[in-house]
Amino acid sequence: MKTYNIYLLFTAFLILTGCKVSKDIETPQPELPQAYRNAPASNDTTSVATIEWKQFFPDANLQELIGKAVTNNYDMQTALKNIEAAQLQLTQTKWNNVPQLNFGVTANTTIPSQNSLNGISLSSFLNTSHIEDYNASGSLSWEADIWGKLRGRKKEALALYLKTEEARKLIQTNIVASVAQGYYNLLMLDAQLAIAKKNLALNENTVRIVKMQFDSGQVTALALQQTDAQRLRAAQILPQLEKEVTLQENALSILTSVLPGEIARNTTLDLTHLHKELSSGVPSSIVSHRPDVKSSEYDLAAANARVGITKASIYPALNITAAGGLNSFKSNNWFNMPASLFGMVAGSVTQPLLQRKQLRTQYEVAKVEREKAVIAFRQSVLRAVGEVSDALVKVEKLKQEQEFAAERVANLQKATTNADKLFQSGMANYLEVITAQSNVLQSELDLAALKRDQLSAVAQLYRSLGGGWK
Repeated sequence: MKTYNIYLLFTAFLILTGCKVSKDIETPQPELPQAYRNAPASNDTTSVATIEWKQFFPDANLQELIGKAVTNNYDMQTALKNIEAAQLQLTQTKWNNVPQLNFGVTANTTIPSQNSLNGISLSSFLNTSHIEDYNASGSLSWEADIWGKLRGRKKEALALYLKTEEARKLIQTNIVASVAQGYYNLLMLDAQLAIAKKNLALNENTVRIVKMQFDSGQVTALALQQTDAQRLRAAQILPQLEKEVTLQENALSILTSVLPGEIARNTTLDLTHLHKELSSGVPSSIVSHRPDVKSSEYDLAAANARVGITKASIYPALNITAAGGLNSFKSNNWFNMPASLFGMVAGSVTQPLLQRKQLRTQYEVAKVEREKAVIAFRQSVLRAVGEVSDALVKVEKLKQEQEFAAERVANLQKATTNADKLFQSGMANYLEVITAQSNVLQSELDLAALKRDQLSAVAQLYRSLGGGWK
């Protein structure tokens, strides 16, 4: 009775002290500003990140491209396979606490040496030179999860599964933004190609007039050479832009996981819809919207679980084993019951001794890894806030740049028209004409690039706020 009480007290001690051997660290509250830098004054706490990409990018051709990329992109398909594998691992951990049950059937014959004790005994008492053994048994073993090691593995598997889901969201967010930026770049190249063709026509007309003046002796060969050089400069831009168009179409095709080909588009850069109101919301929402931040949070949860697992490995393990079945030395009475039945039940407590230092080191390393996970989480939040601030200032300042550039283009277009009229009437020389044409060409190309940059900045803001995965 006294021994029974000792076992009872020991079991109660294990239950009370073994529920938790390691205290988890809660996700730290990152230091966040009240509002993003360069964010427009607003009381709106919602963010454009909550808008589905189909609504945020209304262009039908762009929507089709994004839809293909999200469905077919190989990185996205790999992410889905990672989720599938993590789901299987998570399901498996639910069976970790199930006892191991094995069944086996064996039959063997042992022939001992005739000069051995077993050989002499068999010959003297059983009148045989060998012994047979037939066994059909099942064995069961179970480790009691006293220190929460198995529960820790479940938590770790859950955190890793959720992390793979966030990885999929991150890939989709990047794909959506990349396709949008590539599409806007394609529209810019179309616009620049049209500008280059228009300016080439103007230059060819100027060359035609100068050649007529040269033939009539009004200008020198120098004038003809310089105006023709200006025409060649405008002509050189065409193959450059056509090359860039093909390269961009190929890049977008690869993003959608199809063979390189032409990208359908019927929208011009000037008619592309641009969001007028871009609410960035409050910085605290970035923790729940940004997939990379959530992924860092799940890394911390997994690190917490590993600390508990490694610490539990230091403590004693309680194992319960049982076996039973049929055993006989003769095959003809192997299944003779109940005479052939046997059974065994045992319990053991094992404490690692020589490996204790190694296990302690693993535990300390796990704690260090958990501290690194905390640092990585804080860093991901800081990086996210910085990216939003960068995108906001780009959207704001590029809008101002575009306004100045558009005004400059309008003035230069007027100047080019006036220079051409004055040249035809003999009131301006060819240098004034080609200078005006050169200036308007470059300014129109710059304006198209600024429009592209502004659209790309909007797409970047959408991505940096965590939009695009819904």
